[in-house]
Amino acid sequence: MSILLKPVITEKATRESELRNRYTFLVNPKANKVQIKKAVETAYGVTVEKVRTLNYGPERRSRYTKNGIQHSKTNATKRAVVEVAAGENIDFYSNL
Repeated sequence: MSILLKPVITEKATRESELRNRYTFLVNPKANKVQIKKAVETAYGVTVEKVRTLNYGPERRSRYTKNGIQHSKTNATKRAVVEVAAGENIDFYSNL
């Protein structure tokens, strides 16, 4: 089970990382805070102080087609906001 799926790079997440040392990741929905903390510490070599998680439900959509109304939904996701110790940072662009 892969815990860290990918980092979230949006304007809000970038501002949080620059000002407050908080980084956002898209994680496995079944992962808990302890597993997320260990995964970030081993993957990036930093000290994690706090982990906050957010569960996002699926987005539901309806399309009107020739065959009638088509209902669909996306997958449920989970995000983790990880606060790193002062003086440490994570560089997402170092391994491109």
